[in-house]
Order: sequence, then C-alpha cells, then structure tokens
Amino acid sequence: MSTFNDPQAVARYTDGPLRQVPGLHALHQMSGLLLYEHVPSDGSVLVLGAGGGLELKAFAEAHPQWRLLGVDPSAPMLELAVQTPGPMAPRVELLEGYIDAVPTIEFDGAVCLLTMHFLSIGERLHTLRELRRRLKPGAPLVMAHHSVPDAPDEKLRWLRRHVAFMASNGMPVANMATTIEAMARRLPLLSPEAEVDLLEQAGFERHELFYAAFTFKGWVGYAGL
Repeated sequence: MSTFNDPQAVARYTDGPLRQVPGLHALHQMSGLLLYEHVPSDGSVLVLGAGGGLELKAFAEAHPQWRLLGVDPSAPMLELAVQTPGPMAPRVELLEGYIDAVPTIEFDGAVCLLTMHFLSIGERLHTLRELRRRLKPGAPLVMAHHSVPDAPDEKLRWLRRHVAFMASNGMPVANMATTIEAMARRLPLLSPEAEVDLLEQAGFERHELFYAAFTFKGWVGYAGL
C-alpha cells in the first residue's frame, strides 16, 4: 500500500476511484442508508480506510449530526481527507493508524470501503474481529471491495472486465494483460464465499450482499451479541 504514501498518487486519488469503481457515489449513498437503518441521528460511525475523505464527505453531508471517526495508515491520505469534506471537515475526527489504533469504545456503525482487498486473509480476519469489538451489539458494518471467484480463468475474466471499465473511463492502461497480471499478483483477492466466511468467523451475523459491480462486491453484516 506504499502507493498511498506517494504524493502524486495521493493528489490523483479523488479522481481515480470515480473512474475505477462503478457507481461510486451510489455506493456511498447506499452505505449511508444501510447505516441509517440502525445508527441514531446523533450516533457515532467508524470509517476504516478513510484516507481521501470521499465517504466521510458523503456521510457528513447526508447525516449532519453523526460523529465520524476516519482512520487510515497513510498520513498523506489523511491530509487529503482534511480537505475533501470542505465545510463539513470540523465534524470529522481523523486518526492515523490501523484498526488497533482505534479506541475500544462502542460505535453505532462502521464502514470499510475499497480497503480489505489490500489485506491478507489473516489481516482481514484480525481487522474484522477488531471492528466487531468496537461495535455495539447489532450495529452494522458495511464493506465493499474487490472479490472474484477462485478459479483462475474466472478470476482473469472478471479482472479483464474491470480493467476494460477503467480504460473506458479514460484511465491510462498501457497494456491490459500486464495490468491484469499485476492486479492478480499484488492483491490477495478472495471469493465472495470466502468473504462471507470471514465475516461469520469474526462474529458478524445476518450478512447480506447489497452491491455487485464487476469485480466489486459489498456486504452489510451486524455485530453478533
């Protein structure tokens, strides 16, 4: 994840996800609505992997009374997250670090978007368990990231579609085959079935798929009692 400490990459970040993630604004909107089903009007929401501040801005604008804690290990990305929410920035608290840096208070809800696909299975399970520890019983966790089938031919087919989507939106893709190979090698991608299994192992119940867009999948689950 050293890319997120590269000043040039950070400067391009707010544009990149819009061209890589189908329906990014709708994903933020849906995530906020799923949280709103359980988070009170003055509730607290933990946003893990919040660097860049795009979802923080969306949540702060849609739910003015929510208390938002954004956490990210990249200082340059957090600097960007200060700027992105604009006039809503004073309502957002930012913390540099990983999930272990988050105080063990009980949040009303949590979100982790476009982050988990960078983590190994062990790191994901640890992160999910620590998220569960920081949520009130029954509180929602909304997460979305790359998730593709395990079968090599199916994985490559879906990655090919993702890269084609990027290219169709003007993202620079010099060599499609090389880009696909690099993604498959660099990212510890899991199947949707494995993602659900990790949620259950971490103590989340009643998980539901709410978002599917080429390689991206999104789930909502609820902290078990």
